[in-house]
Amino acid sequence: MIGTSPAAFSAHPAPTTFIVNVIHAHPGKQDEAFRLIQDVVHYVAERKPGFLWSSLARSTDGLTVVNIEAISDAGDVERFFSDPVFLEKFRRLDAVSSSEFHTYAVDDLVLPKAAG
Repeated sequence: MIGTSPAAFSAHPAPTTFIVNVIHAHPGKQDEAFRLIQDVVHYVAERKPGFLWSSLARSTDGLTVVNIEAISDAGDVERFFSDPVFLEKFRRLDAVSSSEFHTYAVDDLVLPKAAG
């Protein structure tokens, strides 16, 4: 059964906060880093009301994993990190990678120019 999702496309910028987490995997550890951040994101998705959606990707060179995550407010980051289970799961990444994340607010939405 397919449930409904609050995620939807909008043709105009919406006040959304994005977290971009770039995970630099140790040599040969990209798959493990992906699995660990996937576990973190699923934990958040199942339990945190500020979570909107996430896109997880592996680089084709085997070096990085990226989590691009939409949340309702920049304050959600502090709430996520105040959860000891979240923090424990997130810290597991330290064994297989180094990472950095930044918080962004949407300022513009650029779409392809319509043909015709």
